Amino acid sequence: MTRIAVVGGGWAGLAAAVRATQQGHRVVLFEMARTLGGRARTVERDGAQLDNGQHILVGAYVRTLDLMRSVGVDPQDVLKRLPLALVTSDGRGLRLPAGPPMLSFIRGVLTHSGWRLGDRLRLLATAGRWALQGFRCAPGLSVAALCRDLPAALNRDLVEPLCVAALNTPAVDASAATFLRVLRDALFSGPGSADLLLPRRPLGALLPEAAGRWLERQGATLRVGTRVQKVVHQQGAWRVDGEIFDAVILACTAGEAARLLESVAPEWARLAASLRYEPIITVTVDNPGMRLAAAMVSLPEGPAQFAFDHGAIGARPGRFTFVISGASPWVVAGLDAAEQAVLAQARSQLPSSTWSAEPIVVATLAERRATFRCTPGLPRPAASIAPGLAVAGDFVEGPYPATLEGAVRSGEAAVGLALGMVPAAALDAR
Repeated sequence: MTRIAVVGGGWAGLAAAVRATQQGHRVVLFEMARTLGGRARTVERDGAQLDNGQHILVGAYVRTLDLMRSVGVDPQDVLKRLPLALVTSDGRGLRLPAGPPMLSFIRGVLTHSGWRLGDRLRLLATAGRWALQGFRCAPGLSVAALCRDLPAALNRDLVEPLCVAALNTPAVDASAATFLRVLRDALFSGPGSADLLLPRRPLGALLPEAAGRWLERQGATLRVGTRVQKVVHQQGAWRVDGEIFDAVILACTAGEAARLLESVAPEWARLAASLRYEPIITVTVDNPGMRLAAAMVSLPEGPAQFAFDHGAIGARPGRFTFVISGASPWVVAGLDAAEQAVLAQARSQLPSSTWSAEPIVVATLAERRATFRCTPGLPRPAASIAPGLAVAGDFVEGPYPATLEGAVRSGEAAVGLALGMVPAAALDAR
């Protein structure tokens, strides 16, 4: 029986550990934090259980949904499925009706009352051209450059919100190639692929807690609160802090992986350490009398780009989260400044009828390295390092930006890579 060490208990590490265990391998999972989940976890603040950020899943996250089912979580119980709607606080905007993806997109665009007919037809023509080109473009192209011929209203209402939501990188700096891949898989890959799947339970309940329990029931070993200090190859075996394993999967952050591989794979470590990041700030407020026009509304003038109504998704009525993506300037300004700016934005952009009282701020949280900056032509570290050694994470080489689905797919692929059963080129088809 093969003995595998998985270093890191985020969604990539949990995916690797679960799939390896299902294949009959003995797994030891190391996680430096006291809880599993990585950058998509539940945290405690002043006695309250909060998510470290507002995460969105979509119907195209097929591997993530399958992993949840594998550990006993029914996605229908923990996620609210809604047709994709990019609407503002007055309820107007793009809504995709049910049906075949392409037809749904066409109907949603043609019925958008806020765009001129000529603009709607231009968007459909542009999307059709992208489809004919296989949703591919030059690797050095930015999203802003890709969409420069679209009318300003379409860039403001559609392209920029989608870009910052999917890539957490402003359109002027974001990779058009990655953006098109996301559009292809999310909007046009199959019925329901564009549906929003909004968590109505804490993030810990979506996967990390159930996966931890499942792994322990299957005989895997979980070592939480343990930071691995050294990974070396000696006498034909891999050693993790001196303990012998047949294979090792590093599913920790890029920085941690670079530290552990500095002497094993120095070029890889340098590339991983060079990645740049974008933070996300989430402001959670309570206001029992407040209601939004939809479960998720777009806020056109920052700092927050989206607001979420937890009551509308079957979670906690009267609780709302405001999300600032690409939040580097606000991290510099400070969380207090970001919080006050979001409250001012809510007062000015949300209808006054939605407020019953002054909202109570529950918490303002910053995930300072939420995602890597997904820029054009960005070289990303390879997933395969050496026989018996692979890396998993949303930052490794692949077609997607930093998403839960990218993390899960990389974790699943890393099992085969570490055991020499899957060629590295297979990652391109993830």
